[in-house]
Amino acid sequence: MGALFVTSTGTDIGKTFVSAGLIRHWRSEGRAVDALKPVMSGYEPREAAASDAGCLLRALGQEANEENIARIAPWRYRAPLAPDLAAAKENRALDVEALVGFCRERMATHDGTLLIEGVGGVMVPLGDRKTVLDWMVALAAPVLLVTGSYLGTISHTLTALTVLELARLDVRAIAVSDTAGSTVALDDTVATLERFGKGMPVVGIPRLASADADHPAFAALATLLD
Repeated sequence: MGALFVTSTGTDIGKTFVSAGLIRHWRSEGRAVDALKPVMSGYEPREAAASDAGCLLRALGQEANEENIARIAPWRYRAPLAPDLAAAKENRALDVEALVGFCRERMATHDGTLLIEGVGGVMVPLGDRKTVLDWMVALAAPVLLVTGSYLGTISHTLTALTVLELARLDVRAIAVSDTAGSTVALDDTVATLERFGKGMPVVGIPRLASADADHPAFAALATLLD
């Protein structure tokens, strides 16, 4: 596999958690792996190491310093809002064509597996009337859909899956990241998505996995993505 785009049904679902676990698993197999988190909102430079890009860098075995974060996350905004609104707060605009070009250049030059983590959910606005879906369509990379195990996730997940399929994107699997404090069991969420997901492979990622490369959930997910 070359590039993989990781998207989600919404914000704070578990994209970075799942992405970091996959990166660690691939590295444990000796693969050449790199990651991008091109767009981040709610970014606080003083807490760079705790950001999504910082977490991905640690999984890559790299220091989460400002230089490395700038390398994998060029579009960073302070306000914890959708990227278009966060950029407007700083009197900036997110150039979607430049974003797509940045990712394409990395896809063309990286020799190995390149994980590209999106921002928020499938339909999050980016700018120029473009959404994350338009970004994914432009890149045409295989997609991993990350969802949670919270009450309501089935509708959210099936809606996102339908949108991705209508856009003719190659969705390889659904990863269900266990939602803390959910009233719905992870296994029940997985079983329901397997029934309603039109044959789409589904893997549950327990919260106790702690993005451990040795956890069988990440191995199972990686197998589906190859």
